[in-house]
Amino acid sequence: MIRLSLAEVAVAVDGRLVAADPGVLVTGSVEFDSRKVGPGGLFVAFPGERVDGHDYADGAIRAGAVAVLGTRVLPGVPMVLVADAQLALGRLARAVTDRLPELTVVGLTGSSGKTSTKDLIAALTARLGPTVAPPGSFNNELGHPYTALQADPGTRYLVLEKGARGVGHVSYLCEVVPPQISVVLNVGVAHIGEFGSRETIALAKGELVAALPAEGLAVLNADDDLVAAMASRTRARVVRFGEAADAEVRAVDVVLDERGRPSFTLVTPEGRAPVRLGLTGRHQVSNSLAAAAVARELGMPVSELATALGELGLVSSRRMDVFERVDGVTVIDDSYNANPASMAAALRALAGFERRRTIAVLGYMAELGPYEQEGHAEVGRLAADLGVDRLLVVGEAAAPIHQGATSVRDWEGESVQLTDQADAVEVLRGDLRPGDVVLVKGSRYRTWEVADALRADAGTDRGAGADGDLA
Repeated sequence: MIRLSLAEVAVAVDGRLVAADPGVLVTGSVEFDSRKVGPGGLFVAFPGERVDGHDYADGAIRAGAVAVLGTRVLPGVPMVLVADAQLALGRLARAVTDRLPELTVVGLTGSSGKTSTKDLIAALTARLGPTVAPPGSFNNELGHPYTALQADPGTRYLVLEKGARGVGHVSYLCEVVPPQISVVLNVGVAHIGEFGSRETIALAKGELVAALPAEGLAVLNADDDLVAAMASRTRARVVRFGEAADAEVRAVDVVLDERGRPSFTLVTPEGRAPVRLGLTGRHQVSNSLAAAAVARELGMPVSELATALGELGLVSSRRMDVFERVDGVTVIDDSYNANPASMAAALRALAGFERRRTIAVLGYMAELGPYEQEGHAEVGRLAADLGVDRLLVVGEAAAPIHQGATSVRDWEGESVQLTDQADAVEVLRGDLRPGDVVLVKGSRYRTWEVADALRADAGTDRGAGADGDLA
C-alpha cells in the first residue's frame, strides 16, 4: 500500500482517531488476519459472533501494527474507529487506488472461468509491468479491496475478479475500485438459484461494463449473445474476442492434442500467429482469447502474445490441475467448485484424452435453485454422450447426475451412486489401472478429498495444468 498517515486513513474511511497519533504513517500492509500483520501495518478488526477480530488487536499491535481499524474502542489500543469495517476497507481501497494515476485496473466477471482468466491476464500483464492480482478468487466485498490495497506507486496493473450474488454487487465493487478495462466472459446458470434467470445474471454481470468511463475499454465475448449485447450498456470502446467471425481477437483452426490441450491460430487486426496452449480443455481457448485481447490493447505485439500464451500454466489450485502419478494414472483436479457450465467444460476436457479409459468423480453443484434437478441430470447425460467410461457420483444430493447418465440408452459406460468421498476413494483404489484418466469435480463439498487421496496414494509427477474456476 502507499504510505498514508493515520489522519489520512481516518478521512478516507470516514472514521475518527482514538488514542492514535494522527501523524503516524502506515508503511506496511493492511491485514485482517492478525498473524500476517507486520511492522508499520494496519490491522482491520471485523466483528463476528464466533470470531471477533477485536480480540486479536493487542497481538497485532505487538506484531508492529501502528493502529487498528475497528468498530469499538479498545483500551490502550490506537484506533481508527468506524461504523462498518467492511465499508471502511472498501473506502480505503478507493482512496489508495485514486492516488495511483499510472495504475490500470482490469476487472473481469462471468459465470465461468473468472479465476482462470484472471490468472492468464495477470501473467500477461506481468510481462508488461508490475502487476497485482489476487490469489485464487478473492472476488467479494472483502477480498476485492484487500487485493487492491496491495498496489503501490510501482504497480502498473491491478487485475481484479468480480463475483456477484445478486444485482448491484458488481456495481459496488466497481465503486470500490473503478475499472479502466472491463472483461465479461459469459453468462451461464451458476448461482441461478439466487438470480432467478440468465437475463438477471446478465443484468448483474453487465454492471461491470456500465461502470466504465468513456475512455475505457469493454472486452466482450462475441460467442455469447448476452455478453455481446452488453456493448449497448457502455460509452467505452468495445473489443470482442471469440471464435465468431466479427471478433477482433479470435481463434481459428482449433485442434486438441491427445491430452486435450488446444492449439489454434490467433487472428487480430495486426496479424496472426500460431498458439499452442499448455492448458487442458477446449474452454481454455476462450479464456486465453480474453487475456490476449487485454494484453493486445496494452501494447503486447501479436508474435510475443502467441509465445506468452503458450508458456502460461497453473496458478490457482484445484482448477484443472492435471498431474501424473508414477503408476501411469492421470488425475484432473478441478475440485475447487462446480456449476453446469464448468462441469461441461471439465467433462469435455476429460473426453479429450484420446484412447484412454476415462473416469469422472462428480459431486453436488450448489445454488441452482429450481434448476437443481435438471442441471445435475444434464451433467449426467453429457457425461454419457461424451462416452465417459465410468461415472462415480458422490452424495445423495448429486444423485440426478447418476439418473441422467443411466437414462442415455446407448451409453456403454457405467455409473455408480456412492454415499461419500471415502466410498469413491475405496472404489478407485480397487479399480484404477495404468493409463486411466480421472476427473474430480464438485461444489466445495469436500470433493477435493478424493483428489488428495489420489495424489497421496502414489507418487506424482506434477504436470502442466490450468486454473479453471468456473463458479
